[in-house]
Amino acid sequence: MRAALAILAFCAAGAAFAAQPVEPYDPMRGDVPLTEEPRPAPMPTVENKDIKRGRAWAMQPPTIPHKIDNYQVDRHANKCMTCHSRTRAPESQAPAVSITHYQDRDGNFLADIAPRRYFCEQCHVPQTEAKPLVENTFQDVDTLLRRGEAPAKKKPKK
Repeated sequence: MRAALAILAFCAAGAAFAAQPVEPYDPMRGDVPLTEEPRPAPMPTVENKDIKRGRAWAMQPPTIPHKIDNYQVDRHANKCMTCHSRTRAPESQAPAVSITHYQDRDGNFLADIAPRRYFCEQCHVPQTEAKPLVENTFQDVDTLLRRGEAPAKKKPKK
């Protein structure tokens, strides 16, 4: 009889607890409930330092170190090429685009930028002066090698 009463009390407590709505919490929304629209954060300022940044890995596309507001980049024009084309780079002192940007998908070299490399912002992005939303503990491979934490190389099979 006691066991039956204990089970009944446990079920009643569970039902009472389940009846109370639990508000889901999303850390990116802060204290704003999911049923309300949060006020958008102000747009972060785009860096405009024109300083070449280092890269975190070997094939990382370089970031854009200046503002690109109102740059026209579409099938009719590419504002980036006014400074970064191979012919204009010496005059503008901007880095020229890589020779790989002049190759088509079959590896043939073209006289102009390849169509698959025409929309610069698919890979290259401007940087903002914004606080990261989440903690980042990324370390590049050189840092790991200096500390001796990189994975050991596999020995070749004989």
